[in-house]
Amino acid sequence: MGFSLLKTKFAQEALGRSLAYYLRLVRRTNRFVVEPADVYDRVRGELPLIIAMWHGQHVMIPFARPEWMPSCSLVSRHGDGGFNAVALRELGIGAIRGSGASGKKVREKGGAPAFLAMVRRLAAGDTMVLTADIPKRARICGPGIVQLARASGRPIHPIAVVTSRRIDFNSWDRASIGLPFGRGAIVVGDPVWVAREADEATCEAARLAVQAGLDAVHERAYALIGARDPGADLREVQAAKATAKASAA
Repeated sequence: MGFSLLKTKFAQEALGRSLAYYLRLVRRTNRFVVEPADVYDRVRGELPLIIAMWHGQHVMIPFARPEWMPSCSLVSRHGDGGFNAVALRELGIGAIRGSGASGKKVREKGGAPAFLAMVRRLAAGDTMVLTADIPKRARICGPGIVQLARASGRPIHPIAVVTSRRIDFNSWDRASIGLPFGRGAIVVGDPVWVAREADEATCEAARLAVQAGLDAVHERAYALIGARDPGADLREVQAAKATAKASAA
């Protein structure tokens, strides 16, 4: 395996601090509306929370955290995870390294240790922030976040943070990053609670509720800035590709 300068601690620190500086600039220069307007007063009694987001729409999520809410985020062990963890640290958010996955990749990506670490952080009073979907299965809520809610007894809140001026990438998750000097919207959905004794059918209903909640907050957030969610059709696109692949087999 060849040496990569970008994987060095120095490079990760520099990139992470630069990203944090940029995100602060975007936050300061955009005029954000929050919906519901009193949401932070509402959730104080529910702390700590589990904040759910979609892959690709996660870069702006730190803007939704008030300073009085101690928070920690699940960050990938691979790729851009290193400098993302540094950026989160600079923004006052902790990081647990690991990723959601399915099948044999769970152990490789550190899913089990990360899950236990998240349960412990929630028990200690930290709000957990994580993507509801797993890599390459965009906009499909996985079971992990529901099981975290079940194990911890904490509610899941779907959240969307978007800006009118942004760059939308043609990636598998239709990732977006905000630009300065525009308008923004922070929309928080209703909580999804999962009882510790929840059976398989109840957990599946909760998974679908989180998925629908994330769709709703993104649709509303983009509507508030007069735009359309670039990833709104991702589930349909993935389903069509799967059908075409099955037909060709």
